[in-house]
Amino acid sequence: MTFDRRQFLAGSGLLATAGLTVPAWARGQSLSHARNGFGEISGEVINLDIRNHRFTTGARSGHAVAINGSVPGPLIRLREGQDVTLNVTNHLDEDSSIHWHGLLLPFQFDGVPGVSFPGIKPGETFQYRFPVRQTGTYWWHSHSGLQEQAGHYGPIVIEGEHAHHMPDPRYDRDIVVLLSEFTARAPHEIARMLAVGEHYFNRQMQTVSDGSMTMEERLMWGQMRMNPRDISDVTGSTYTYLINGHGPADDLQFDFEPGERIRLRIINGSAMTFFNVRIPGVPMAVIAADGIDVDDVVVDEFQIGTAETYDVIITPPDGSHALVAEAMDRSGMGVASLTSHAGHRATPPPLREVPTLTMVDMGMGSHGGTAMDHGAMGHDMPESESAMDMETSGGMEHSMRDTSLLPPDVEVGPGLDMVAPMPMDRMDFPGLGLDNVPHRVLRYTDLRSKQPNPHRMPTRQMEIHLTGNMERYMWSLDGRQFSAVTDDPIRFAYNERVRVKLVNDTMMAHPIHLHGHFFELVNGAGMMNQPRKHTVVVQPGSTATFDLTADEPGDWAFHCHLLYHMHAGMMQTVTVRPFPMEDEQ
Repeated sequence: MTFDRRQFLAGSGLLATAGLTVPAWARGQSLSHARNGFGEISGEVINLDIRNHRFTTGARSGHAVAINGSVPGPLIRLREGQDVTLNVTNHLDEDSSIHWHGLLLPFQFDGVPGVSFPGIKPGETFQYRFPVRQTGTYWWHSHSGLQEQAGHYGPIVIEGEHAHHMPDPRYDRDIVVLLSEFTARAPHEIARMLAVGEHYFNRQMQTVSDGSMTMEERLMWGQMRMNPRDISDVTGSTYTYLINGHGPADDLQFDFEPGERIRLRIINGSAMTFFNVRIPGVPMAVIAADGIDVDDVVVDEFQIGTAETYDVIITPPDGSHALVAEAMDRSGMGVASLTSHAGHRATPPPLREVPTLTMVDMGMGSHGGTAMDHGAMGHDMPESESAMDMETSGGMEHSMRDTSLLPPDVEVGPGLDMVAPMPMDRMDFPGLGLDNVPHRVLRYTDLRSKQPNPHRMPTRQMEIHLTGNMERYMWSLDGRQFSAVTDDPIRFAYNERVRVKLVNDTMMAHPIHLHGHFFELVNGAGMMNQPRKHTVVVQPGSTATFDLTADEPGDWAFHCHLLYHMHAGMMQTVTVRPFPMEDEQ
């Protein structure tokens, strides 16, 4: 059975069950909180109001920042080829902003205070104006302070220019699935607690006393000032994991008819959480990554880093199925029901065993025979010094902090407490906790661009290190925190083709996002088929490489999308100059 998706989405049935209820503000009423999910807004002129609200899910209730009266804010539906004006009014008592994540636009409308515009003062309205140049699944969020954690975010869907006349034949129903978290704690309180003790929210630490760790293992990890379950900084001990603004207790349901092909537009709009997404018993065909079409990849589960998006097509059989977004550290999950029987709730699977870090995650190389990646910049480690050699010789602590392994432009100081001695490319790693499951899991190496990329070789190579000191909760790029590098941006010449290698010297995964551009992952595909993304997860103690054509002039943010990592300094400015003449654009 085939439906006109736009007409169907306008019906109250799907909107209610999918968490897309038209919010009360659209009916001239007042909301006390945003449990009814988000509405939809479109057109040539869109008005967005930022206000304080209160949010409740399950037993948790607290302050939130709502847009047009809901958390998450409204789904903004745009059309390729249109010119859009977005009037954003700030009713808070502090500055605010909106960044249009993944959208190609003039840098002055990118929405990053201190980089591309001054921010929106209390009581003021800022007008964003830009042509819509793309299609796909994206999202928007605040780039001011820690407002994103408080609910200041929402989804974007951009349809093709002729979508009204030529619907996509691959699917019958289109559902946005926005993953996030809610905490009743004030975001700045969380930041303060992390600075005092990075393990504050971790209730799953391994210890000698509980038998989960030997004394020898404890001493080894103690040398590195780490615990093998240092996976997530903020966990289910304070978070309720949300799907479309609904926690597990809210019984969110997505209706479908048996035999329907459903497109799920899955967005990780969380502040700090990697999610493992699956629908037990229902395969998923991945058709797009970060809004860009890829060749279909059929999987049973995938990990989605903060700020990434994946579009999948499913054909669920008759019945009720649990849509599960399990936190990577398995401290909780977001849950919704996909059901062909209205009102019937699917039973979610139990949380799985907590994963633990290994020596590979420490940047100690591979024990499985995989070729080592010693770095493209000539800072090789002697191959004879294996991870086992270091462990048995007592030289691990020295090796993990051997700053001679770093290029000279990395700043060494109190903000850097580890150097990965043998980082390797881990594009084929599916994500922590998913490398030993018995079913099909997505890897970056599975992704191939559906449309060929222009074949152009890089003319320059750059290496950027992801650095930090977990004990002090200091995060940085190349050893320098953002406050210290505002006058020293990463520089690209306009239209320059550069190969950028990211080296993660820390023991945590980082989703790295470049504003205003898409880059092509160097993932083993031919150069013309490298997938285009705006965010890449760099696994612990590993490298990730991408090719970039710097064809969007201006000043752009480049940062880890874990909110408290960015807030603690893991961010820089990228500047693309000179501005081209009009006849070159």
